Amino acid sequence: MIENKKYNKKVLKFLLSKMTDKLTIEDMAVFCKRKGFVYPNSEIYGGFAGFWDFGHLGVELKRNIKQEWWRFHVHSREDIVGIDGSIITHPKVWKASGHVECFADMMLTCTKCKSKIRADTFIEEELMIQADGLTDDEINNFIKTRNLKCPFCGGSFEEVKQINLMFSTNVGPTNGEIAYLRPETAQEMFTNFKLVVDNARLKLPFGIAQIGRAFRNEISPRDFLFRCREFEMMEIEYFVDPNKPDCPFIKDVESDRVKVYSADMQENKKKPEVMTIREALDKGIIKTEWHAYWLATELRWFVSLGANPENFRIRQHLEKEKSHYALDTWDLEYNFPFGWKELQGMANRTDFDLTQHINASKTDLRLFDEKTKKKIIPYVIAEPSLGVERAFLVFMFDAYSYDKSRGNIVLKLHPKLAPIKAGVFPLVNKPELVNLSRKIFNSLKQEFPCVYDKSGSIGRRYARNDEIGTPYCVTVDFDSVKNNDVTIRDRDTTKQVRVKINELKDVLRKLISGDIGFGSLGKPIK
Repeated sequence: MIENKKYNKKVLKFLLSKMTDKLTIEDMAVFCKRKGFVYPNSEIYGGFAGFWDFGHLGVELKRNIKQEWWRFHVHSREDIVGIDGSIITHPKVWKASGHVECFADMMLTCTKCKSKIRADTFIEEELMIQADGLTDDEINNFIKTRNLKCPFCGGSFEEVKQINLMFSTNVGPTNGEIAYLRPETAQEMFTNFKLVVDNARLKLPFGIAQIGRAFRNEISPRDFLFRCREFEMMEIEYFVDPNKPDCPFIKDVESDRVKVYSADMQENKKKPEVMTIREALDKGIIKTEWHAYWLATELRWFVSLGANPENFRIRQHLEKEKSHYALDTWDLEYNFPFGWKELQGMANRTDFDLTQHINASKTDLRLFDEKTKKKIIPYVIAEPSLGVERAFLVFMFDAYSYDKSRGNIVLKLHPKLAPIKAGVFPLVNKPELVNLSRKIFNSLKQEFPCVYDKSGSIGRRYARNDEIGTPYCVTVDFDSVKNNDVTIRDRDTTKQVRVKINELKDVLRKLISGDIGFGSLGKPIK
């Protein structure tokens, strides 16, 4: 009964929030569950924190995000190829990379209720300060001097502890060798580096891309999909000649405008500034052209798929925030309902990883430079690293709207991302319309994910599809039987046009790809 009341309160809160168009992360979780996008893992057993299951719509949206990322970063370029590495690698990989020693978060444990929380996040939320990079002593001092207590029971905290975030497992029968589930996808790009170079015949500069699962034993997973224990990453390690720092593609993006939040701005309490990529380079805010290029390119990818550019900024890590391998790091951040947070990290890793693996494995991973006749270790000056789940949240939040005139939610997902591309409906439940609708549906579903629906009024069917992001609805009426045409309704404008049935598949294909706009189909019908 208590759980029902709790759930009802969540639903009520969600219904109220949708009227104001101001969704919280909790509201989004409720919406995703209600519509079949994302479910709590093992909910019938009380749930399992940090793990989520994707429903029939969520799995399609997630697949589309990955597909469009791969198309944009790999298939449309000559300088990037992909791999698919195992989620378990030799444990020496993680020792060489520094993860065994350094991949940790600080944990606070309540002496009374024994709750465990992530220390830096707790400090940030309680004191409204940047806590990433604080030392153990600094955190203990904040806890003591500010008299911070457990948020669950008001108890005191034990001394802060460092907790390694890697999941360990055993490989082999009966207490076999200890190994780790990978906490990132980057390392396989380094351990397979020489093989990929030789087999794909790559020349600098070039990138290796990968999409795959990663695992982090988060102390306190939170904010729905934002911080999970199991997630997917889309990542590129882009290798350049350290003696050739210029980026040949910089002119393509140098006029792009971005909101910049440098380390200097943060330290001196200045506001972020909007400037062009060229201005950021000329002022020395972004140090390398490669870093600038990839920051702009990744923002372009999000915007190309319907994300609102006003919700993005690039933020430079403070010195104390930098990872052990990073010379300089910038994040592409998004303005989530719970504040500006990292969406995509891009670290200048220099030759750290290749050098570490050369030294640990005694394998020569250097490349021969034909010009200098010397071997070099390439640099990774930028590594676009993006969590699929965080991208999922961005597109969902930016697509979500409540249309007061319609009285329902409209999920304005880009057609390329929409889980269902088209709905097919007979206007009324008459045999001749049902038969023709079924014929059209069976034809379309061979190429697009489609839905067939004859239940309820046509308005209610439109509304159901608006709420799940279906961009186009095809209605079969009595004129369709006589004239061999149908009505296509556009989700975002509700405008409708007539299209010949034999042209329908091609029209939808062009609308979804963006080759044509809905307005080009002719005069809307009234």
